[in-house]
Amino acid sequence: MQLTGKRIAVGGFMHETNTFQPQKTTYLDFAEAGDRPPLVRGAKLLTTFEGMNTSIAGAMDTLRPAGATLLPLVWASTTPSGYVTEDAFERITAMMLDELRLALPLDAIYLSLHGAMVTEHLEDPEGELLRRIRLLVGPDLPIVASLDLHSNTTPQMFALADAMVGYTTYPHIDMGETGSKTARVLIELLARGRRPHKAYRQIPYLIPLTWQCSTLEPSRSIYAKAAQLIDARVASTSYTPGFPAADIRDCGATVFAYGWEREATERAVETLYRLVLEAEPNYAGRLYAPDEAVVEAMKRTQLVSRPILLADTQDNPGAGGSADTVGLLEAMIRQRATQAVLGVLHDPQAARAAHSAGLGATITLGLGARSGMGGEKPFVQSWTVKQLGDGRMTCHGPMLTGFKLALGPMALLQSGGVGVVVSTKKVQPMDQEPFLHVGVTPAAQRIVALKSSVHFRAAFEPIAQDVLVVESPGAMVADPSKLPFTRLRPEVRMRPLGKAFAVASAEPKM
Repeated sequence: MQLTGKRIAVGGFMHETNTFQPQKTTYLDFAEAGDRPPLVRGAKLLTTFEGMNTSIAGAMDTLRPAGATLLPLVWASTTPSGYVTEDAFERITAMMLDELRLALPLDAIYLSLHGAMVTEHLEDPEGELLRRIRLLVGPDLPIVASLDLHSNTTPQMFALADAMVGYTTYPHIDMGETGSKTARVLIELLARGRRPHKAYRQIPYLIPLTWQCSTLEPSRSIYAKAAQLIDARVASTSYTPGFPAADIRDCGATVFAYGWEREATERAVETLYRLVLEAEPNYAGRLYAPDEAVVEAMKRTQLVSRPILLADTQDNPGAGGSADTVGLLEAMIRQRATQAVLGVLHDPQAARAAHSAGLGATITLGLGARSGMGGEKPFVQSWTVKQLGDGRMTCHGPMLTGFKLALGPMALLQSGGVGVVVSTKKVQPMDQEPFLHVGVTPAAQRIVALKSSVHFRAAFEPIAQDVLVVESPGAMVADPSKLPFTRLRPEVRMRPLGKAFAVASAEPKM
């Protein structure tokens, strides 16, 4: 179908909220550049994402050639952290609604949402955003949305959108493709002139973030089957394993589908639901203690030529971690690792000190642990300033293609055989560029420790021999049953094959 003459509004509001992380996410966090584009409003939105692997770019690249007139709303996203402040949500939502009023009349709306945002005053802010949009545009205007794979997809979100499509890869290499898929569903919806049938089920157990990886079983097979279920009757299938570090009633995995034949759509969801239930025992893997992981990595590097990767999963800034814990770093130095590097450590003070001292200088300072996570203290050591950088770079890896990072002053600090890539702004190592920026070639190392749960695999796994997942201090607790939930629905098991949440301990919802 050609969309000539069709007016389609486009916008996005994305945040992954770790409610167990104490640092609030403010309006300024959305407004400033960092590891993703800053807040943009109006016409600039239509050009900001050109060449980027993002869902909104994929959607616009599909809608434009079909002849649609795109009306820009607002884009806002920032690094995962703690609760989004009420002020930030209300200000950005007000902007979105203001732009929407100016864009009317419309034929449809496309939104890029995450699905795992939580604010100080709302458990389901994406659902609330959709509710307010519906109040403005009415019940009949088609609204579609792309979702992150880690979306805690709520009943309200499902009820208010005509279609939602989740990423199918973790690492998220299909963000742009997902935007395009969502746009194609919208085009078909407009061509048929009616809403698709839809079906939805919530999964009764939480899935640890580390083991949701789509290149590993059981997710690999589930996503393959989800794709096979799409045909002329079923337009879209989605499996969102959820973001487990969110203390809300609807935290957890969901499966949902949209189609032009009701029975086929419902069968597709029931098939996926059964597959995820059957996979429950397989969502598990080995976690290493820091020293244990370093010793094992050192042993393996004697037999192979490619590096061993250590995933510092609990300090993953992409899931609300502070990116500054030093448990794994201390183990690397304690075990006298060589040709080893850790990154990216968030420590603005250390970065400033390195730039003040200059290239080649030796400085003694306490590195990391500024957040005090896990009761840690800065790691005091003599460090040699091996390289400096301004933190500005363009990514070229499979996940962040075209992304421009602005990480502030950066440095490579060295102690013995261990290097540390330090940044002023937080970033998850989803690309090799932050390492290359300060002179580190990851493929030339024996051990590469990464503050990430899974996203590092897209850019780093192809150069590596193996991956060991490390349980070192951090806000992204690898085992969700260890999190102090108060608001989960009672039937949810807090880990695969684990105990169900006890409703007796629950507090009233926000």
